[in-house]
Amino acid sequence: MSEPSPADARREGGSWIDRHTPALRHRNFRLLWLGLLASFTGSFMQQAAILWHVSLLVAPNEKALALGIVGLVRVIPIIALSMLSGMAADALDRRKLMMATSIGGGAVALGLAALSFCRVELLWPVYVMAALGAAASAFDGPARNSLLPMLVPRERLPNAVSLNTAMIQTAAVGGPALAGILIANVNVGWAYIANAVSFACIGVGLAMMKDVPTTTRTAGASADMSLKSALEGLRFVFTSPMIRSSMLLDFFATFFSSATALLPIFAQDILHVGASGYGWLYAAPAVGAVVGSVAMIRLTDVIERRGPVLVWAVAAYGVATVVFGFSRMFWISFACLAASGLADSVSMVIRNLIRQLETPDELRGRMMGINMVFFMGGPQLGELEAGLVANWRGAAFSVVSGGLGCLAAAGAVVAATPALWRYRR
Repeated sequence: MSEPSPADARREGGSWIDRHTPALRHRNFRLLWLGLLASFTGSFMQQAAILWHVSLLVAPNEKALALGIVGLVRVIPIIALSMLSGMAADALDRRKLMMATSIGGGAVALGLAALSFCRVELLWPVYVMAALGAAASAFDGPARNSLLPMLVPRERLPNAVSLNTAMIQTAAVGGPALAGILIANVNVGWAYIANAVSFACIGVGLAMMKDVPTTTRTAGASADMSLKSALEGLRFVFTSPMIRSSMLLDFFATFFSSATALLPIFAQDILHVGASGYGWLYAAPAVGAVVGSVAMIRLTDVIERRGPVLVWAVAAYGVATVVFGFSRMFWISFACLAASGLADSVSMVIRNLIRQLETPDELRGRMMGINMVFFMGGPQLGELEAGLVANWRGAAFSVVSGGLGCLAAAGAVVAATPALWRYRR
């Protein structure tokens, strides 16, 4: 028997899940969603823990640059492997590829835990492990995002995208907060151990899936790891104005407004709130993002003028970053970071929906691989930029100037691609 449609559920007064989260009715999507909730929680714990770990290994006057380099060592594997990982997501079994990346990510987490528990005081091993973790993520991202539309019908994809965003942002709240508690009360290594356990959760979820569809391919589409396949993906992305402009908007906003790498400095030297306060500051953007993404579960299908909503959300992100840079009170800082997260979640849902709906299945992995350079490269390179500017003029100046740069870049992208502003449902 076929599953009821959303319209049938509404007519019959179906359950809350039928009415508001219909994508969760699909078993394979539900398994992926729950596994990723655990996995992302662990990953956000590790991201926060690495920054704190690095801040403990350097002299106070070297913190800004050392924290900025974390972003550099993460982005190099992402850029180097983006096309290869995108082709792999289109040519190989996406579920099995995700299982392999989970094993790799778990091994990296255990390596970081060993460095912490053995009290290794060298900085370069932490950078190496951060780079290896980014390499695993480089293959995981395209496979995961390409697998998502295969698990739900097209009419439920907006709901699935919104649910995924809500799940990620929920994990982004819990992960850093839990990391802050562990760092303050035991050892940073336990945050890494928790992440290793979380990778086992997504592995179990993937293993329990049944009857996962194969990648849909049109006649003449490439399904290999060749140069032709790579060029096919590049040509598609850069000749599609909506996809290209949404990626550029994402990149420049996160490049200029990336304050995450400097949060240990704000927590330790500006706001004086210690490890626990750092955990909450790190989680603050996700607190706002949870609110925004939960609201978008209901609103995604009814927002008509998606282009203007996307642009104004990016502008709000930049303004919140500027105010955070000026703040010297913890709760104002927390509120600004939460506001930036809310704005980012709204833009994230619309950006992801544009890409998923406008991309054929056989090209989705390569599109996601290219998008990963923009989506992950922006904030990681932004961390390096923030660290360099902070090392030059201070952390507050770095954040304020970055927020202003975000606003200027968003205006330039919209001016160059008017179709983005006119984009409708």
